[in-house]
Amino acid sequence: MDIKAAMQKLGQQAKKAGREMSKADTNKKNQALFAIAEQIEASRETITAENQKDLAAGKANGLDAASLDRLELTASRITAMIEGLKQVASLPDPVGEISNLRYRPTGIQVGQMRVPLGVIGIIYESRPNVTIDAAALCLKSGNACILRGGSESIHSNQAIAACIAKGLEQVGLPVEAVQVIATTDRAAVGELITLQEYVDVIVPRGGKSLIERITNEATIPVIKHLDGICHVYIDDKADLDKAVTIAMNAKTHRYGVCNAMETLLVAEHIAPKVLPILAESYLAKGVELRGCLKTCALIPQALRATEEDWHTEYLAPILSIKIVDNMDEAIAHINHYGSAHTDAIVTEDYTLARRFLREVDSSSVMVNASTRFADGFEYGLGAEIGISTDKLHARGPVGLEGLTSLKFIVLGDGQIRQ
Repeated sequence: MDIKAAMQKLGQQAKKAGREMSKADTNKKNQALFAIAEQIEASRETITAENQKDLAAGKANGLDAASLDRLELTASRITAMIEGLKQVASLPDPVGEISNLRYRPTGIQVGQMRVPLGVIGIIYESRPNVTIDAAALCLKSGNACILRGGSESIHSNQAIAACIAKGLEQVGLPVEAVQVIATTDRAAVGELITLQEYVDVIVPRGGKSLIERITNEATIPVIKHLDGICHVYIDDKADLDKAVTIAMNAKTHRYGVCNAMETLLVAEHIAPKVLPILAESYLAKGVELRGCLKTCALIPQALRATEEDWHTEYLAPILSIKIVDNMDEAIAHINHYGSAHTDAIVTEDYTLARRFLREVDSSSVMVNASTRFADGFEYGLGAEIGISTDKLHARGPVGLEGLTSLKFIVLGDGQIRQ
């Protein structure tokens, strides 16, 4: 197979389909999403059978239990895929929305219109349900997409791709609007991320090594985040009950997610009150604690934290704890060691809270809330393609609006520039 030629063809087809999708009205796009949902429902047995092939191959190749779990499409996960399509259909369509329309002294009106990005390349790992999530968001936002799932989910992804194609064809939209790369050859990724002529943006979803590779090798803009080193700072003016509840939820609700807290910062004045309570609860849940010298004096079971700990996204029941003098030291620590993902303060001081919001340089900054809320669904976006810690073009959870751009529009009545 000539990978380069094949990817060029996919790019050409996607570019053409993208132009058609940009013209599709909301009803047409919603019809497509419902038609795809019907196809998924009708193809449950086929999708399950193809997924079993991937699971069998994964077991033979020594995939660990966590990877096999991510790979499996259970009946409930297939149902969730169908519901996800319907949810995206119910979301407001951002395309064509006009904002900031104002008159200029010349009599012209100047505003901005939201438009699709064009062609989006999405590269992801084992979860085959991402194929549906990505396709749904790209279609609703008027984009075409080229999807490259992990090689371990090739059969599942192709079965899902067939359903998407049938749904698009059924409503008269181009089937090339969603193309799932059929080869497991890694060279296809290298070609996709350099298809500057056809692809407008790349979105990698997966582990740090995948995202680093894409970021380093892509010649196309990338929407991504590398790490989720999230902090909660408990200020000395915090409500003790809120502080305990938030700090526990931020760490122990789920460990292997990018918005879980990895470092807890505590003001020195409140530390003797709050840390023993938290330590007892963390240890009861099997969380390993690593702390600074002052933390270890308060929590005898804590291990001494190293410099590397402050830089680490554990994605595991491990927590770093540091006692700081004040909020200034907390903010300095976050901005130095953090990954610009999500950081929170617990305080009853409105002035300090406003300073924290302004001075912490992260894509999501919170007051008196768990970092676990940093999620497209929780933010009311309906769904997300991922989270961006970059400052251009999208930042934070990337939903439908993040898959669009703005162009200026001018409305006149015969005006000419003098």
